[in-house]
Amino acid sequence: MTSAKSLPLLGAALPLDGLRLHRDWIFERQRDLELQDFFWAEVLNGDWRSIADAVKAELDGYRGRLGVHGPFWGFNLASQDPDIRAVVQKRMMQGLDVCEAVGATQMVIHSPYTTWDYNNLDYNPGARAKITERMHDALGATVRRAETMGLVLVIENIEDKDPHERVALARSFDSPAVRVSIDTGHANYAHCSTGAPPVDYYAVAAGDMLHHVHLQDSDGYADRHWNPGEGNIQWPQLFRALEPITSKPRLILEVRNKEGLRSGADHLIGLGLAE
Repeated sequence: MTSAKSLPLLGAALPLDGLRLHRDWIFERQRDLELQDFFWAEVLNGDWRSIADAVKAELDGYRGRLGVHGPFWGFNLASQDPDIRAVVQKRMMQGLDVCEAVGATQMVIHSPYTTWDYNNLDYNPGARAKITERMHDALGATVRRAETMGLVLVIENIEDKDPHERVALARSFDSPAVRVSIDTGHANYAHCSTGAPPVDYYAVAAGDMLHHVHLQDSDGYADRHWNPGEGNIQWPQLFRALEPITSKPRLILEVRNKEGLRSGADHLIGLGLAE
């Protein structure tokens, strides 16, 4: 008689206050956790270490997989402006400083691809290769440092309309420190508003390059960050697409209503998709 297949374990993306609110739920199963306090420029340029110390105090005894959402406001990682890419390099290194301080093994960064790119990269000669070149320029030192830290950078879809582009970009680094993430709400926006494929196609395209998923629901009109069950994402199809993936991606609830996060988890648990 075969044993029942174990279900994936849900985690959460939370700032310090949210961690305090849901600490017992995180700790009871040693759920994956993503810290959301460190993507602000004013935090990274200020006394971020005091926040990191407070986080470490709350995580005393924590043995789960810890990640950090890296900086992203105000820039594109593949900016054509070399001065902006210098800022990118600075922010990415600051993000790794945080990861080192708190003991994180994963940092989320944002895709450079826009909806405009989808319609124009192949029209403008060499444009696709130039995005990859600029990404390597902006992230080369960060990737090398991440390798020494045993940390993985996961590239999250934002406007991405072609789910394969980001996977090819991650592969171009030829490094165990670069993999991909899927944000389900972003993918659903792209599907409903710009003609991208459904959310589960993003998982199929990623395969074992997928190391991280932001679970959030939406109506496909905006980046809602609703709890699963409040929008129109087809969750059974997504989890079916995740089943054959052996890289054990972190499944992180990233919802706007931090107080009500558990109701989103309960929805997926109630569907028999996760624990």
